[in-house]
Amino acid sequence: MISGFKNCLLLAAVPLFVWGQAPTGPGGAPLPQGQNPKGMHVYIWTGLKSHGEGKHDYPQFLADWSKVLTEHGAVVDGALHAPSSPDLEHTDVVLLYKGDAGFLSDSAKAALDAFVKKGGGIVSIHDSLCGPDPEYFANLVGGGKKHGEVNYTLETEVTYKVADKTHPIMKDMSDLTIPDEAFFKMTWAKTGNLHVLANNEISPTPSAGDHKGEIVPQMWTYEHTAPGGQAARAFVWMQGHTYANFANPQIQKTLLRGIAWASNRPVEELVTYVPPPSTRGRGRGKQ
Repeated sequence: MISGFKNCLLLAAVPLFVWGQAPTGPGGAPLPQGQNPKGMHVYIWTGLKSHGEGKHDYPQFLADWSKVLTEHGAVVDGALHAPSSPDLEHTDVVLLYKGDAGFLSDSAKAALDAFVKKGGGIVSIHDSLCGPDPEYFANLVGGGKKHGEVNYTLETEVTYKVADKTHPIMKDMSDLTIPDEAFFKMTWAKTGNLHVLANNEISPTPSAGDHKGEIVPQMWTYEHTAPGGQAARAFVWMQGHTYANFANPQIQKTLLRGIAWASNRPVEELVTYVPPPSTRGRGRGKQ
């Protein structure tokens, strides 16, 4: 009886399903269901929520877009704080949606500078490019906004005038009008190549003052090379004040293309990704 019991234990320890077993990640852990292990590596850098209901919902963005990007073939990591050097070691692009991200510790700044110097990409959304030193952030993404200055319209209708309809990022973007917020009084990079994709005429809101009617870029690409480094790319979308706009199909596809472009990958890689047929459950007997 004891011998037979031992044999049963040995048989129970043998895996019942080995054929078609999914690949594993670090430490042998199973990959998340639906993840494409060969996809671009995206680090989502967000922060704690600010503003009222439906505005600046950075934590919700981390939750939603970790799923969106995984479904579109990316490998996603992220946090509510700046990425460290180990976080960025295998990252292709940092997707940045955090208010006043320009306030950086010395270690966070060093990690970000090293990442860009080796050719890492950045996608900046809304007020992520705001901070105490707009010239520094302009050197990363093409433009920076000075914290503390009145350089925003507050909530209004933002109408895009597409400046380059031929650019692959703008394939599905029209002269769209969305309820959001536009920025002006920007500090622009003095080096590199900033290419405007869409402009907006600043609405006559009380905060706009004398800047009403100005034509200001709200979406652009930026290519540059840090001294002693490799060529790097950035894509900027200055809206995102109203969180619901992330669900707009035109906005979502434009962001997916901008992320791929900043990663130096094929622009359509995320938009056209089709996951392989699931093998989960194959070879299992009926319970």
